[in-house]
Amino acid sequence: MVSEIIVDVGLNERRVALLEDKDLVEVFIERNDSERLVGNIYRGKVSSVLPGMQAAFIDIGYEKNAFLYVGDAVSQKEFTEDEEEMYSDMKSYNIEEILRPGQEITVQVTKEPIGTKGPRVTTHITLPGRQLVLLPNADYIGISRRIEDEDERAKLKKIAEKVKPKNMGLIVRTVSEGKREEDFKNDINFLVKLWEKIKKSEHSGPVPRCIHKDLNIIYRAVRDIFTWNIDKFIINDRQEYNKVLELVEMSSPALKLRVECFNKNIDLYEHFQIDSMISRALSKKVWLKCGGYLIIERTEALTVVDVNTGKYVGNNNLEDTVLRTNIDAAKEIAKQLRLRDIGGIIIIDFIDMHEIEHQKQIIDTLKQALKKDRTKTTVVGMTGLGLIEMTRKKVREGLASTVLYDCPLCDGTGKILSPESIARNVEKEISKYFTKTIANAIQVEVHPSVARILLGENGENLKRIESTFNKKIVIKESEEVKNEEMKIKEIDIESLL
Repeated sequence: MVSEIIVDVGLNERRVALLEDKDLVEVFIERNDSERLVGNIYRGKVSSVLPGMQAAFIDIGYEKNAFLYVGDAVSQKEFTEDEEEMYSDMKSYNIEEILRPGQEITVQVTKEPIGTKGPRVTTHITLPGRQLVLLPNADYIGISRRIEDEDERAKLKKIAEKVKPKNMGLIVRTVSEGKREEDFKNDINFLVKLWEKIKKSEHSGPVPRCIHKDLNIIYRAVRDIFTWNIDKFIINDRQEYNKVLELVEMSSPALKLRVECFNKNIDLYEHFQIDSMISRALSKKVWLKCGGYLIIERTEALTVVDVNTGKYVGNNNLEDTVLRTNIDAAKEIAKQLRLRDIGGIIIIDFIDMHEIEHQKQIIDTLKQALKKDRTKTTVVGMTGLGLIEMTRKKVREGLASTVLYDCPLCDGTGKILSPESIARNVEKEISKYFTKTIANAIQVEVHPSVARILLGENGENLKRIESTFNKKIVIKESEEVKNEEMKIKEIDIESLL
């Protein structure tokens, strides 16, 4: 499989796309006018404490206060890396015993503000490097779950124990697989110095304020995505290209040969057909290779994925047709969740399967396909109604929310009133208008689709309306008038004669 990172540097926007065999699997967009918060560290002030929610709101200088849950306020020193054990013990803690209004506190943003909600923060600071993640407020060692070989995990844990700073924790990242002790030294030195710098700036300056900003999207791509599995890193800006080379020289010098500057006189994303792939990723309907299709519907509470056989009719029997479609769907769903960056609760309605073995096979296929996703996912299982429940960690707005905005005509529902419904509203407005005027004739300007309903066959509907009000009514069609819009005005009846 050929993997490529394609970076498009524009005047107001930077886009990073990850391609696998020329197919778009991930895309990240960062604009100059929208500040990214995740990863930033702030010296904030407790605005209010909410015992009923076991949480607090923290003023970090952003327009909305940040949300801090009690589990993210308790010191990590008291727990191991076992998240389930850690959060099961949270019930014994009271947020009022940990925080008080006006208290100054250092927090890191873990989730971007989404919709009406402010950012989510934690006191469990993480400082990611190339090979390792430093946990200044913890004291344990974690190994990336994506490293599955037990011997390799044991080897890396032994190395991490040697290099781990005293009273701090480490997480060994996936890219560290196969590395040796000396490969970690640069990371450790840099991260420890960075933490010392953050600690020094903690108590000097106004509160709230930002005391550390994470790297921008291009340099995060170098740090987090550009590994030995990536064949090319292509960027279309000479200045940023030189900076990327400097970063790679410090972290993985051997990868410098894979960095390319795109100098052709054509659009980078047009050359790789990325814009067209992004457009397809915004569609509700996704076709499967077998001829079936998915319908992906997002709501505020959850995302629903419906699987349909579509054009695929199979060759043998119904069970085989359903199984083949569902297997293709499971693989495509994992890809679409990653591409669209869909987070939160996800419900999947696969085509009904009667064989228990087939149901297990679909769940296994889905779990296997999700292993490519760097964002944490959990497949909960199948409900009594045959729906598969899963969750995917929500860190930021998804692709659709970044690229699209709600339609002003339909308020984001995707639906507008039918011409028949609008025509009925026009009749009501005509009735109201005649109660306020003594005019004998009016002109009603509407969209052509609405005009056809108001006129009716051979003008029968208009005759009925005129008979009702005993007035002269002229219906004027106009493409410039929006579907639900109408313009009513008085006219001189003599001008019609």
